[in-house]
Amino acid sequence: MAKRRKYELVLLGATGFTGQLTAEYLAANGGPDLKWALAGRSLDKLKLVRARLADQYPAMQSLDLLQVDVDDTASLDKMAGSTRVVITTVGPYLVHGEPVVAACAAAGTDYVDLTGEPEFVDAMWLRHHDRARETGARIVHCCGFDSIPHDLGCWFTVQQLPVDVPLRVQGFVRAGGQFSGGTLHSAVLAMSRLGESAKLRRERRQREGWPVDRRIGSLSHGLRYVPALGSWALPMPTIDPQIVRRSAAALDRYGPDFRYGHYLQLKKLRSAVQLVGGVAAVAAAAQFKPTRERLLKIRGSGEGPSAEQRAKSWFKVNFLGEGGGKSVRCEVSGGDPGYTETAKMLAESALALAFDKLPHTSGCVTPVQAMGDALIERLQGRGIRFRVVEGAA
Repeated sequence: MAKRRKYELVLLGATGFTGQLTAEYLAANGGPDLKWALAGRSLDKLKLVRARLADQYPAMQSLDLLQVDVDDTASLDKMAGSTRVVITTVGPYLVHGEPVVAACAAAGTDYVDLTGEPEFVDAMWLRHHDRARETGARIVHCCGFDSIPHDLGCWFTVQQLPVDVPLRVQGFVRAGGQFSGGTLHSAVLAMSRLGESAKLRRERRQREGWPVDRRIGSLSHGLRYVPALGSWALPMPTIDPQIVRRSAAALDRYGPDFRYGHYLQLKKLRSAVQLVGGVAAVAAAAQFKPTRERLLKIRGSGEGPSAEQRAKSWFKVNFLGEGGGKSVRCEVSGGDPGYTETAKMLAESALALAFDKLPHTSGCVTPVQAMGDALIERLQGRGIRFRVVEGAA
């Protein structure tokens, strides 16, 4: 980890929707001794963010501002060299993310983002993992709702089950909330590049390899009714199961034969059918420029749900685990998943990297690999619940 630097963390993208929420969280919870700065392209916009923070937290009047452009290598290198950790909310990451990763990997600076873009994550591993390992940088993607509750929740569940036996875990996601323009733009871009994403995933798998003495795989259930939850379950093809399996490949505690399935939990069969149709329609529209541009106009970048809407939002992820003759049901739950809690997860991930005693890791690593139990403890202290609902601990 980088040491003896001016800042303990820098927040890049502080003028965006999620960036401002993350800045507010750090101002409220970072502590009076935290050495941090806001970074972005426009100093004028950064000054407005700082002024809003200072209205509630007067000490923020002296918060440093850094003019940094993701298209300006010199400004990125200077930022990365000045801090122990960089938080970036500048997306879509496929468009804007790589220069930040490259700067952090070269400088030995830890990095966290909130991407849910599989192609970006695989590309960064292929291009920057080796350099980050050389410098000791920890590049940790997916530190928002993708994929903190799922990666850490599965790890929490695994630790309730016997050691050194085959394990099966299923994650079932329920959530209520709104989406921002940034989320929409990232999702549509990812859907338009499914072929490119699959190619990079295969290339990474060939280069990365997989444990030779352990088996790591998926559970392949289609649409079905789950009596234990009293709900329908639909396979959820997000980046989350990929992150979970990579954590399992890295850590022996997941057992000699680990399988994971990731699903959306729905009360009504009709809702599942309607959702499948809706996602298919969006994916089809994303393949063609005219319809893709129309989708992107639904909500502009930087727009997001109001504070009132976020206050009504929530999430619950149920995990059903079994192995060695034991079974357990665990739950991770919290408030607004996409923004309020994502800002919390992102900020606490950076604070954990900056201050906590963590496993020795470097390169492109998962949240569980990098932060594991320390991050669970942090999030529990901030209102995100990890609990055993029933079964053996």
